[in-house]
Amino acid sequence: MPSAYEIILLTPAVVVGLTVHEFAHGWVADRCGDPTARYAGRLTLNPLKHVDPVGLLLLYLAGFGWARPVPVNPYNFRDRRQGLLLVSLAGPVANLGVALLAAVLLGLSGMGNPTLNDLLRVMIWINVVLAVFNLLPVPPLDGSKVLAALVPGRQEWLYWLEQYGIIILVVLVFSGIIGLLLKVVITPLTGLFLNLAYGLVALTR
Repeated sequence: MPSAYEIILLTPAVVVGLTVHEFAHGWVADRCGDPTARYAGRLTLNPLKHVDPVGLLLLYLAGFGWARPVPVNPYNFRDRRQGLLLVSLAGPVANLGVALLAAVLLGLSGMGNPTLNDLLRVMIWINVVLAVFNLLPVPPLDGSKVLAALVPGRQEWLYWLEQYGIIILVVLVFSGIIGLLLKVVITPLTGLFLNLAYGLVALTR
C-alpha cells in the first residue's frame, strides 16, 4: 500500500492518465465513423465519466487497475481494420503525449519546487506505464487489438484468446513476468522524458 504522500501524487497522475486514454479512444473512434462513445457521453475529459472507483482502488492495493472502457462498435468504422488500429493506438499514444507534456512542464519549471517535481515525475512514469502496459498483446488490452488489425486474415484466434484474457493477464501480473517485461521498456522510456526535462532546464538557465 502506498504512503499518504504517494497516494496524493499518484491520484492526479492516474486520473489524468486514465481519462485521457479513454477519451482518446472515443475521439478517434468518432473520427473513424463510430459515434457510439459520443452518444454515450464519453467524449469528455470529465474524469467522472471514465474512472472506475474499484479499478482505481485496486491500482493502489494490487498494483494494477482499470478505467471504464469507452464503448466502440468497429462495424461503424469506414475502414474496419484501419479504424481498429487507430482507435487501439489512440489511448497509449495519448498517454505518451501526457508524459511528454509533463516532461516539458518539469523542464520549464526549472525543477525548483520539490512537490511539483515529484508530481510531474510521477505523471511521466504513470503515463509511460499505461502506454506500455496497454500495448501488451493480451486481451482485453489495446495491444491485442493492434495485433488483430495488423495480422491478415480472420481473427478467430483473438476471439478464442479473449475468453481467457483476464486469467492470462492476472497470472502474468502476479507471476512478475509482466513487471519484468515492462521494466525493460518503461525504465529507458521514462529516462528519455526525464532527459528532455533536464535539457530544458539547462536551456532556461
